[in-house]
Amino acid sequence: MTSSPATELGDASKLRHQLVERLRADSHIRSAAVEHAFRTVPRHAFAPEIPLPAAYANDIVPTRHSHDGRVTSSISAPWLQAEMLEAARIRAGHRVLEIGSGGYNAALLAQLVGPTGHITTLDIDPAVTDRARRFLPQAGYDQVSVVTADAEHLPASVVPDGGFDAIVVTVDTWDLPWIDALAEGGRLVAPLRLHGYHWAIGLTKNNGTLHSDEPLIICGFVAMQGDGAWTSNRRTVPGTGIHLSWEDGTPLPVDQLAPALTREPTVTRTNVTVGGQEPFDALTLYLAGALPGFCRLEADPEGDNKLLHPPPKHWPAATIVRGSSLAQLATERIGDGDDGKGRYEFVIHGYGDHGHRSAQEMAQQVQYWQLNHRGARCPLITARPTAAPGPAGTDHEPHVFAKKHTRITVDWPLVPGSTARPTNPGSCDTR
Repeated sequence: MTSSPATELGDASKLRHQLVERLRADSHIRSAAVEHAFRTVPRHAFAPEIPLPAAYANDIVPTRHSHDGRVTSSISAPWLQAEMLEAARIRAGHRVLEIGSGGYNAALLAQLVGPTGHITTLDIDPAVTDRARRFLPQAGYDQVSVVTADAEHLPASVVPDGGFDAIVVTVDTWDLPWIDALAEGGRLVAPLRLHGYHWAIGLTKNNGTLHSDEPLIICGFVAMQGDGAWTSNRRTVPGTGIHLSWEDGTPLPVDQLAPALTREPTVTRTNVTVGGQEPFDALTLYLAGALPGFCRLEADPEGDNKLLHPPPKHWPAATIVRGSSLAQLATERIGDGDDGKGRYEFVIHGYGDHGHRSAQEMAQQVQYWQLNHRGARCPLITARPTAAPGPAGTDHEPHVFAKKHTRITVDWPLVPGSTARPTNPGSCDTR
């Protein structure tokens, strides 16, 4: 026996309010406006293919896949949507651009700006925008403009006079080519990739430059498509099943590394520890900016990589290349920890004739981060257009990521009382 439409609506309303209460309890929702939007917009209307409980789970809903099974479009996890909407600081009457469509997040945005504002949602995939064009009017949000275009080449016709008050990007992006489309004082919230690490960052435009002013959020989204798609610059060490990726920075030769990976590594201890459930993404982001030749190492899951201790399984390992040697960040379990979930020490494995020296170099940076930055407030991000005036660049400027459209600077505040020089910028308490 099937349930009646009235019963289904009641169930959906109950599930929606339960989700909101969970998001409030976890402090993902912090404002009355965002709470009202989540209580009002029917999430299940944008995911009719799945059961109601799944539609209101605090998880992503995949809505489109590539031929090889990768998710190419999804409804993002509610907790992350709430965080990004809070960071966007959207008010009634705002003009907002969403990059990465589907419908549900655009409806939340429409609820926030009200009848005096306007939402434009844009996606490169016609199947995704067709979906948004179907579901938005059905849910009562037919005032949203749906555009099919490559966000790398934002159509001038969609940009309002003076620019958007806010731009919310819901796909992984390697760069931020939308500064000119943002109004002065406007907010841009985007999951920015820095050496393959993904951070949702809220930035304000001030005199043509974007500045962050609140905690970064570790996240993951589907990849940007079109001309703005990122490339991992992946290189394979011959005969090893080991792959090194330079997503930011210049790829280095890797053929000479093969002999290094046939010998047992040296192990350099750092005396810096981390809990089994404690994220250390801030450390890896710090190392990516501090160390020339930084890359990320992956091992074929079926390969014979016995010399990697252990071989990376889920996340590529932070690595530096020094000629025919390399060093890799790893962890070693040293105890159960107070919560029983393990306590681990960061150790550096060095490979090759000068692997120990490379490992010491990385270990020193881990210790520097521990002493001067871990526990400090979140790093601050600045994004300047590449054409903006400034000092001439060098081959490696610490904590500067040179993109196509922007130069991203990461400023690491010091732990109070630290005597370190702030020119070697530390740590982030992520939510």
